[in-house]
Amino acid sequence: MSDIAPELKEIGDKIAGLTLKQAKELSDYIKEAYGIEPASGGGVMMAAPAAGGAAPAAVEQTEFDVILTAFGDKKLDVVKVVKNLTGLSLMDAKKLVEGVPGKIKEQVSKADAEKVKAELVAAGATVELK
Repeated sequence: MSDIAPELKEIGDKIAGLTLKQAKELSDYIKEAYGIEPASGGGVMMAAPAAGGAAPAAVEQTEFDVILTAFGDKKLDVVKVVKNLTGLSLMDAKKLVEGVPGKIKEQVSKADAEKVKAELVAAGATVELK
């Protein structure tokens, strides 16, 4: 930080040392005098919750990977479904099925993932959503 002019460093140190009330007054002054609005979302920094505090709300997963974990007794039926779902050639679909576990679809909505899973399960496969 030696590249900074001493007078700028002094101003920065003064701003960093302001109380919340002083910072608000400075913000209001700059807004009124120069028409400069503070950046949105740049409000007061909040402290992290203390240990043992409430756990953060769980974020609901919106995108899923459809993972084929087993193909069961009806390998050919599963290969056909995988071919139709992925657009792969019959040979590539067969390799994907035989290489379980394998991703059939990536980053799809829950509804799409459930639909794909249902098709694969109907063909005799075992499937996981992650």
